[in-house]
Formats: sequence, C-alpha cells, structure tokens
Amino acid sequence: MNTTHNPYIFARTLCAVAVTTACLSSQSALAQDTEDASRGKLERIEVTARKTVESLQETPVAITSVGAVELAEKGISVLTEIQQFSPNTTLQTSRGTNSTLTAFIRGMGQQDPLWGYEPGVGIYVDDMYIARPQGAVLDLLDVQRIEVLRGPQGTLYGKNTIGGAVKYVTKQMSGSPELTVEGTVGNYSRKDVKVMGQYPIMEDKVYLGFGYANLNRDGYGEFLQSALDGQDRENYNKDLWAARLTLEIEPTDDLFLRFGWDKTEDKSNAKGGYRLIDSQRTDAPVPDSVYDSYTSMPTWNLVELEGYSWMARYDVTEDFEVKYIGSHRESYSPTNIDFDNTPLDIFDVPAIYEDENDTHELQFNYAGSHFSLVGGLYYYDGESCGVFDAVLGVLGRDYAALGIFPEGTTGFTREVSGCNNSESTAAYGQLNYDITEKLSVSLGARFTDEEKQATVFNGTVLYNLYPESGWYDGYVRPDGVSMPQVLGTDTDGDGVPDAPAVDSWSRFTPRVGVEYQWSPDMMFFASYSQGFKSGTFNPRATFNEPGVDPEVVDSFELGMKSDLTDQLRFNLTLFSYDHKDRQYIGIEGNSDDPTALLQRLRNAAETSATGAELEMTYVATENLSFDVAYGFIDFEIKENNAVPPLIGLASTPENTLNIAAKYFIQTDMGDFVFNANYYYRDDYLLFEASDLIKQDAYGMVNASVTWESMEGDWYAGLHVKNLTDEEYLVGGYDFVTRNDDGSYGVGLGNDTTLAGYYGDPRTVHLTVGYRF
Repeated sequence: MNTTHNPYIFARTLCAVAVTTACLSSQSALAQDTEDASRGKLERIEVTARKTVESLQETPVAITSVGAVELAEKGISVLTEIQQFSPNTTLQTSRGTNSTLTAFIRGMGQQDPLWGYEPGVGIYVDDMYIARPQGAVLDLLDVQRIEVLRGPQGTLYGKNTIGGAVKYVTKQMSGSPELTVEGTVGNYSRKDVKVMGQYPIMEDKVYLGFGYANLNRDGYGEFLQSALDGQDRENYNKDLWAARLTLEIEPTDDLFLRFGWDKTEDKSNAKGGYRLIDSQRTDAPVPDSVYDSYTSMPTWNLVELEGYSWMARYDVTEDFEVKYIGSHRESYSPTNIDFDNTPLDIFDVPAIYEDENDTHELQFNYAGSHFSLVGGLYYYDGESCGVFDAVLGVLGRDYAALGIFPEGTTGFTREVSGCNNSESTAAYGQLNYDITEKLSVSLGARFTDEEKQATVFNGTVLYNLYPESGWYDGYVRPDGVSMPQVLGTDTDGDGVPDAPAVDSWSRFTPRVGVEYQWSPDMMFFASYSQGFKSGTFNPRATFNEPGVDPEVVDSFELGMKSDLTDQLRFNLTLFSYDHKDRQYIGIEGNSDDPTALLQRLRNAAETSATGAELEMTYVATENLSFDVAYGFIDFEIKENNAVPPLIGLASTPENTLNIAAKYFIQTDMGDFVFNANYYYRDDYLLFEASDLIKQDAYGMVNASVTWESMEGDWYAGLHVKNLTDEEYLVGGYDFVTRNDDGSYGVGLGNDTTLAGYYGDPRTVHLTVGYRF
C-alpha cells in the first residue's frame, strides 16, 4: 500500500494550479467528437443525457463525456479507465474475475455481484440496459463516446440508477466504405488485434457495420503453489475476443432502422487474491508480488455474453419523433473463486452465474418553439440465476477430529442456488418549458411497477469420503444431492418448489428543475430528483424471509455551466442527498458454528452526503490545453441497524482529482499529440462495514504520444499507464477476527483469510493502425 497523502495539501495544490495556469478544465471537454474543430478554442460537445441531442453546456445535469478522439489519444481501451475523468466516480474490476464491474458514483452502487442483487449505477450500451455486473467491464470497440451521468437518473432511466448511469455510445455509420485495422503490442506480452469497418450494401439506404477484437496478455503474476497439476498458472491475464455487427437501414428521409448483434467470450483465468497476512494453516509465505497467489482450485474462468438489439426511429413531423428500442441479452459465467488463497481447500467457491433479459422501450420526442417533451413506455423482463458452493473440506476434517462432526467426516459444503426473476413496467415523461428567454423549468416523473419472484435452495452436506466426480478429483461438492428449498413455498418438503417467493413494488420518482441562462455562455441550474434501487430477495437466504423494499435516494443539485471566454470553461455542481432504506446483508446465528453462514437481508440503514464536483478546461494556445476534474464528498450515517454496523462508504474516496495537459504539434510528417495526466484518489474502505481492508491515498501518472499521418490513413500511439507503478486495492475478502491486542484471529474457514485484489501495474503499449 502507499503512504497516505494529505488531502489539504492537494486542495492547496489545486488552488495553486488554478491561479498559476488560469486553466482548469471540465474533464468533459476531453470529449471532442470531431477532429477538425478549430484549434485554440473550446469544443462544442454533444450529449444525449436527456435522451435527446444537446450541447453539454446547455444540459442541466452533472455529466462527463469522453469522445472517440480523446479515447484514442489517451490509449483508453477499457471502460474502467473512465473513472479518472469523472469526479466522485469509481469504475473498477471486481474481485475474482477480470470482467466483473464494481461501480459507484457519489458513494452509491453495489459491492456484491451475486445474482439477485441490483446495481446502483446503470450501464447502457446504445440505450440497452446491462443488468448484471458480470461482463460489464466493457472493452471499447467502435465507440463514439462514453457519458457518465452523476446523481439519480430515476425519471428518464428508471430503477437502479441511484448513483447515476454510464452510457456507451457506438458510432453511427457515415455511409461510405471504411475499414480500419489496428494492432497493439505491449509489456506482459500484450497482443491485441482490432478490425472495424462499414460497407454500403445499398447506396444511401442500407449499411453494414462490423467490429472484431482479439485481446491477449500474459498475467501480471502467477499462482505460486497449487494442489492441481497441469493448470494454467497465470494470474491477472487476459484472453478475450469480442465481435459486433450492425445493420442500418434508411428507407426514407423520415425512417431509420438499426439492428445489432454483439458477442464477447472471455477465457481469462479466475483471479487469485494476495494474502495480506500469513495463513495459519499452511507454511506458504505472503507472496513478494501483490499479483501472485496460491490456489487449490482450477484456474479457468469463462464469461460469455451475447446480445441482440433493434431500433426504429420515425420523424412524424419536423418537430415530433417516435422511437422504439428493443433488446435481448444472455450471459453465462462459470468461475472458480479461491477465497482463502492457499493450496488447501479451506474455503473454495466454484460458482455459475446465468442471466437473460428482454427490454422494450417506446419513446416520444417533441420540440416546440418554447418547450420540449420526452416521454415513453418501458418494459423489462429478466431472469438471474446461479449456484455456488462454499467448500470447506479441510475445515470439516478439523472439526471431525474435535468430535463436532460425526466420526469419519472429511469435509462439508454449503451449497446455495436459485433464481431471482423480475418483470418491470414503467411510464415516464419530462417537460422542459421556457418561461422567458432566460428562465426555464423542467418537470419530470416516472412511475414504475415491478414484480419479483425468487427461489433459493440452501443446504449443507457432510462427507465421509471424497467423491471421484465433480469439478475435479478430491473436491468436496454436493453433486446430485437435493438441497432444501428455503425461500418460496415447498409444502411437501421434497425440495421441489410449489411456488417461488413473490413480492411487488411500485414507485413514483419525480424530478423538478430550474435553469437560468444568465448570458449566452453561462447557465445556472437547480434540481430535485429521486431515484430508487429495486426491492429484492436475499439470494443467500437460509430461511423463508420476506423481500426488502427498494432503496430510495432524494437528491438536490445546484450548478453552474459556463464558457467564460472562448478559451476557459468552468462547470461546478454542488449536491446533497438522503439515501433511505439501504439494503444490507448481515451475519446471524451462532458465530461459533462453522456451518452457520446465516445471512439475512434487511433495509438496515439511512445515510446522507454532501459534495462538490468541479470541471474546468483552459485552452492556453492553439497547441496547448489543460484539464482538471475534482470531486469531494462528505458522508454521514443517520440510521445504522446493520449487523455488523456501517462505518463508511465502500470504494469511495473523500477526494478525487485529475489534472491533465495536452500538446499538439503539426509537422510535415503528420500531427503529434502529447497527453499526460495525474490522477489522485484519497484513502477509501473496500467494505462499508469493515476497516480490515482499506486503501491509502495514492496518485497515478499516465503519459501518451500519438501520431497521425498527413493523409489521415496511418496512425500510431505509445501509451504508458501507471508510470510510477502504484499498488492500489480494488477488491478483497476479510474472513478474520480482530483480537483485543490488534492481532488477527481465525474466521470462516478456520484461517486468517485477509486478501486483496489490485489494479493494473505499470503498463506500456504501442498501437499502430491503418484506415483504408
């Protein structure tokens, strides 16, 4: 871990930069959508935060937009890197796999990726909702821009956007034949290939777009010891391919149709954690590298994602547009998670996640002379299922020797499986009305009605011998053993459900806003908005417990957006929110019982926060520009009935800061762009109810240089990420107890399991591409 930095020093540094350069920037300005914009002046940035195309500076929403040009110039290839450019935002790769997303905005999100739990930050690809965090660490392919909307988006985007929403917008085709081939090489034997293009099947009418990426990299570390032979020992490696097809049809000037298909297959190994303290059960020492681990499990992992989408847009009149958007998505992810990270089967968890969902949205957009209206109907139908085994083979033998379990017992497994199905319908509308030339109001509301059905099977199996079947020989797993149903209705007790547990919730989420255009280049806005995260059932239930109510967030914002000159942009948002009925799962039962694992989900807490987000841009000359994004959040616990109690925010630092500089040179050889940025995150907890694992404050430096030929066909980029090789935690497990003297005692698994997962080390990569 790193030495803690003083946030007040950084605050003074920020002020010094502001005075010295007079150039602090909205990191949003990194989103240039055109390459031929005039040099030396601020860019106009278009966004679709309110489901219609608007200028960023005219949109009364706290939003960061990063466009395709800047993504390429900075060598950004994966969604998680966007967190650097958006204040109070956390987008990180979760523990255990390389493609599960941990997302928090303003301290609101969801740490646990188990099926049945709902995210607090909505992820959208071309307005298609990505319902689960598995596979949500998207690799950027053929992207136009990434938008990060901060704060509850309950009116236009609906449930599960209490923190905000992240929108991945792909490129719309130009109509002319295009083909781009791109290759990347880097340290850790990185080898990437991307092919993207489009072709007009029928001139001015029908276009076919395509994209393919094959991404490979060796591990940052390795599994040092394993109970298995012949397994791939790489840790934190990458082995992924992704493909996308898009068909666009424009039969008339008024009608536009788009059909899309995408698929991703990620065979990167399951990630092993770094033991932060010595195991008491094995003599394997704490590894020298934070990317090294131990395991008693197979190292393979799989994430398969596939989706279909379709969109029809019809311009009824010049001012009235009707749009229909539909999608179908499926995902399948079997994985192996070694919680204890030792060569012993102390606490091993094989798991399978499966999801399937369909969405339909009918949207209306009307623009009058003094008002605009966005409205629509939305339907979501999803099924999220899974199974996991908590295998405690060695622990079972230990307790058998003590006479706690029957004589001859060699191990036991707690198996949990089930499904959580959701059907949701909603109607929404938002009116923006100009009272005068300068004063306007916006009124929005959404009504959502949702029903959920859930079934959970949960049981413990004791063993007298190791079976010769299962995931591998010697593995204690209850294959073929019927688990009792604990959530739902099973009147005859045969383990076959008569009916699932059922509950329903309805929610009205309003938004009221006022905007005042002080001058053509300065706008003030204030708003109240509400968002909610769906009610749900406990996917780890051990008895037939009721569902929990939705989490509700009431948020207030006061902001200013201004282009003070042609060269200086200054945007500021102040916010506060109340977060009620927070869903929290706590441990219950006899803590001395090693098989207990009793967990109950409750609406257990109420919290609040206030904060500020500053984004500025200064275009110093035709060649030089600077950007800064700063976020601050102050958190308070108002009601705390969680067990164990909440102590802070998860994965959310009090201060975030990004300072960036960009320099452009035009030569006879082509155009060169130099980029460098310093990104700072204050210290933060990994879990909101535990301080056993926390990350000290750290700073990260990135640098890039890109080149484009005079003809615009050849391009290249050299990118260095995490130049100082900072080590920073993004996930972990804390199955230990804390003794009075500060030492650690054994926890679940009868060992001192305190393990962390880390972000990427220093990486260097070179990208070369050609546009035909």
